[in-house]
Amino acid sequence: MEQRRKILDLLLSNARESTADIARQTGLDEARVEETIAELEADGVVHGYQAIVDWRQVADDGEHVQAEVELNVELDRETGYEDIARRIVKFPQVSSLRLFSGDYDFAILVEGESMHDVSQFISEQIAPIPEVTQTVTHFVMETYKERGIVFGDRDDDDRLSISP
Repeated sequence: MEQRRKILDLLLSNARESTADIARQTGLDEARVEETIAELEADGVVHGYQAIVDWRQVADDGEHVQAEVELNVELDRETGYEDIARRIVKFPQVSSLRLFSGDYDFAILVEGESMHDVSQFISEQIAPIPEVTQTVTHFVMETYKERGIVFGDRDDDDRLSISP
């Protein structure tokens, strides 16, 4: 179990690391690393590998907007959290959905091409779900760190300093 955790930690820090490099860092042979990764994937522990993108650095004309949406729901005898989650995860605009304890029930990360697109999606697809009682949308203004990766130097303050 400890070797699985070591391999997982290495994959989390760099999923493009070669199995030879992982073997060297863990002291395992490369075949054992490949076997363990295959087991992790088959067991549903590892669901995929994704790039972490700093959308500010993408040089296209399209905008990319993210919003965290707090969602409160009211459950009844026939409907539970799983039922609501199954409906919401089907939308391609939803990149993350989590059940929370506290002041709201679900947190949704929604992505779109504009604030209007995201707002329209929330008002037309999420808010009308019968069990949804409230949505609160928070648009992401800046991302400094994503999944452990710190984005570039943000000290690009071009303002002139004023001295008395």
